[in-house]
Amino acid sequence: MQIRQILLATSLLALFAAGHAHAQETTLELGDDGAWVETDRPEPGTIEYRLSEIRRELAQDRPDRARSLAERLVNDLDETNPWYPSARLIFADAKAANGREFRALFDYEEVISRFPATPEYRIAVERELEIAIDYARGRKRRVFWGLFRIGSATSLAEELLIRVQERLPGSSAAERAGIELADFYFRDRDMHMAAEAYEMFMTLYPESVHRKRAMQRRILANIARFKGPRYDASGLIEAEALIDEFKGRFPLEAEETGVNDALLARLDESRGAQLLENAQWYLRRGDDVSGKYTLRRLIAAHPRSVAAVRARTIMEQNGWQSAPIVEQTPIGPIAEPPTEEQSGDGS
Repeated sequence: MQIRQILLATSLLALFAAGHAHAQETTLELGDDGAWVETDRPEPGTIEYRLSEIRRELAQDRPDRARSLAERLVNDLDETNPWYPSARLIFADAKAANGREFRALFDYEEVISRFPATPEYRIAVERELEIAIDYARGRKRRVFWGLFRIGSATSLAEELLIRVQERLPGSSAAERAGIELADFYFRDRDMHMAAEAYEMFMTLYPESVHRKRAMQRRILANIARFKGPRYDASGLIEAEALIDEFKGRFPLEAEETGVNDALLARLDESRGAQLLENAQWYLRRGDDVSGKYTLRRLIAAHPRSVAAVRARTIMEQNGWQSAPIVEQTPIGPIAEPPTEEQSGDGS
């Protein structure tokens, strides 16, 4: 939902709801004839009255007028006035409703940093969350004196989503910020950060309505981290365990989304291919002991993989027993094969 729509809806609620934290504001009640009737209208000229007028302008989709009135109210109030946080908050709302959400962030930050004990604190954090979600989902920031909406705001979105979780820990806003941050990394193809963010989200919110999506995307993120047989396969190992958990918890969704035995079979092939690459690395360097041991591990752990077929062929060509063994620690140290970057060769 766009920021302007949220602010309009909020303003309407403010007009039709009773009261304010400081004193009574305009209340609208449904009369016997079906028409809305104003009750408890603030006295004209009071701060309450001016705030209600600004909310009315926002509710009627006149953000320019609302911003003008709000700016005047903020300038008229001393910062020690108890109404100042409300005035600064609604000034920010008017800016955001007028498409100047980036400028509004400065006002929201002032409320958050200077008035943490007020009801406006939570509202300001939630407003920043809405802006962050819009930016994270691709909305551009205005640049060149606000003439063009072409500026990237992804780094700002990331920062705001983290701040919301720090400022309102354990809240529904923090939960929403957590899943949005993980989704942002996933869309941005930063799979390492996505996997970590989904893992943290599942730890903090084990009963969240977003848990199923978080589990599924954490699996996909871990798989995507695997670059090939010459690289670290820890993500694949974690993905296998997560797939079993996902299948047990959401069996129907696992079949519908492909997070099932077929995916496990593909992971088995990938892990087998990595062990085969490791074995061949040992053999190229004349370390037959380590090479033979790795091949036997491959055959034992991934017997139905294509890599296992190739491993048996290599074993037979070298006259080694190709029967699988129970995995155990070999006698003497075996060097860990380096990654492609460490080895420095492309063989």
